[in-house]
Amino acid sequence: MIRPAVVAGLTALLLALALAACGGDDSTGGAATTTTTTTTEADTGTGKAVAATTSGFDPQAIYSEAAPSVVTIISLVGDSANPTSAGQGSGFVISDDGEIVTNAHVVTDATEAGGGTPINEADEVYVEFGDRNQVPAEIIGTDLNADVALIKVDPDGLDLEPIELGDSESVQVGSPVAAIGSPFGQEQSLSVGIVSATDRSIDSLTEFKIDGAIQTDTSINPGNSGGPLIGADGRVIGIDQQINTTSGGNEGVGFAVPINLVKRSIDQLRDNGKVEYAYIGVKSQPLYPQLAEKLGIDAPTGSLISSVVPGGPADEADLQGSGDGQDSKIEFQGRKVAVGGDTIVAVDGERLQAENDLSRLIATYNPGDEVSLTIIRDGKEMDVDVTLGARPGT
Repeated sequence: MIRPAVVAGLTALLLALALAACGGDDSTGGAATTTTTTTTEADTGTGKAVAATTSGFDPQAIYSEAAPSVVTIISLVGDSANPTSAGQGSGFVISDDGEIVTNAHVVTDATEAGGGTPINEADEVYVEFGDRNQVPAEIIGTDLNADVALIKVDPDGLDLEPIELGDSESVQVGSPVAAIGSPFGQEQSLSVGIVSATDRSIDSLTEFKIDGAIQTDTSINPGNSGGPLIGADGRVIGIDQQINTTSGGNEGVGFAVPINLVKRSIDQLRDNGKVEYAYIGVKSQPLYPQLAEKLGIDAPTGSLISSVVPGGPADEADLQGSGDGQDSKIEFQGRKVAVGGDTIVAVDGERLQAENDLSRLIATYNPGDEVSLTIIRDGKEMDVDVTLGARPGT
């Protein structure tokens, strides 16, 4: 099934089984290619990255160094002789111990973003390397909120080449990037483009969003899911996750899960096999300068609390929503706006600027952490301490 926003997809059952037999479940873009001089390899201990050339982006050098780290992943849900679902995606090696990162939807029976349907992990997972070795893998854990999975293969007899993880906070719009994966089952495929935008909010496999996502015009197709989005220095800045399209092909906009969120997820999956996220328990709407002027709020940006989850952290801290009465909403610039509730303008002193800053910042904390929210209530600015809870399933 195809929806306007689809995960970058698993190929069909027949293709997935054919791939398994051959090996021993967010256009190429404007490539910023330039004449290059020399490249050097940075030894990081856990992975390697190609340093940027003196004159710019070198897709050939990036591919040469990164491709051996990229794998094809085949997953089966149910009995292998007659699986209820099967599919194929991509992933990349991150340690000499055989750890591999991919999307959670690659190793589950999830076919769409957005949540609402029970998701089952694959009963069998196989990893195919560029040198044609194909081995079984164990699912260490899946993080449906970030669409991240950590799997592991037995490293004995394999020539593993981990790739280094970068820093998604340093990603800039216009920077050249490369994606390597298995679109439509075509292993070890390279596509190049640029970072089109940062700080996007995209669907996860739950009802919560993935904030801070990277938007790219790099070709992202079914089968690219779980593969690395690589910066000019050869380090991974994101996991290719979904394409916003009306056809399911690469006529749309590609998105990647930011690698800093992925690293947080990996750490918890290693330790616990699951990931917990902090939760504040509010529903909010973004505040922008014209709306602030209309409402008489002395702050150009922030989050208007429209409702507070009963018994949640915000409720316990006595934060106030707009209420459900007729007087709690107004029409402004073609949309209904909740009014009368508190306006959050900062989290621990960091001012809210972008539309998704509140959820993005809260996600950087752990359940049980206390944060200081700066709010505006009845025209007065004040600080309120909130002890964060654990994000629920819905």
